[in-house]
Amino acid sequence: MMLHNPRRSASKILRGLAGGVAVLALAGCHLDMWNQPKYKTLAKSEFFADGAAARPLVEGVVPFQVTTERNPRYSGVDEEGAFIPRIPYHVNRAFLERGREQFDIFCAQCHGRTGQGNGMIVQRGMKQPVSLHDPRVKGMPHGYYFDVITNGFGVMYNHAARISPRDRWAITAYIRALQLSQDARVDDVPEDRRDELSGTPNAPAASDANGGQDDHG
Repeated sequence: MMLHNPRRSASKILRGLAGGVAVLALAGCHLDMWNQPKYKTLAKSEFFADGAAARPLVEGVVPFQVTTERNPRYSGVDEEGAFIPRIPYHVNRAFLERGREQFDIFCAQCHGRTGQGNGMIVQRGMKQPVSLHDPRVKGMPHGYYFDVITNGFGVMYNHAARISPRDRWAITAYIRALQLSQDARVDDVPEDRRDELSGTPNAPAASDANGGQDDHG
């Protein structure tokens, strides 16, 4: 003969109630998430002034996937798949400054500030990239640099999801400026600006005096 245990019965009842509450809670979450407020594609909105639910992309957004469209501005190649020889943006001082900023953020750790390929990551053991001043690299079209930044090359990973297309072109422009700076001579500077290079008029430029190498690496 088994005796009735009130505590055991109460425990079963409590477990049953707890299970029921959990089921109802999950059902409620499912219904709330399933029927949550949302706009369907091309739906009308009374909240936004233009009446459209779909909103334009914010400035500077980077696409998750690189477009496959043969648009030179986004691919660096022409309709025939050849690297384009020109940068599809107006290159001015502000554009170059933006390129320098982005280069220092994303490229200098491997390529070095002057593009010699001796960045801090390389000094700590990573494979050294080819110098951006190597004749073969310097001879490549502008689109080549954009393509390498976009898709990566060798051990260099792609930066398509990290750098906007415009900034990739800005980096390309800055690389060209770096290359010119390492080969520049005093004669390349207008006569009326040469005094800015040094306190002594017509003095050799720093890069000219040390064989085109920056003192800092």
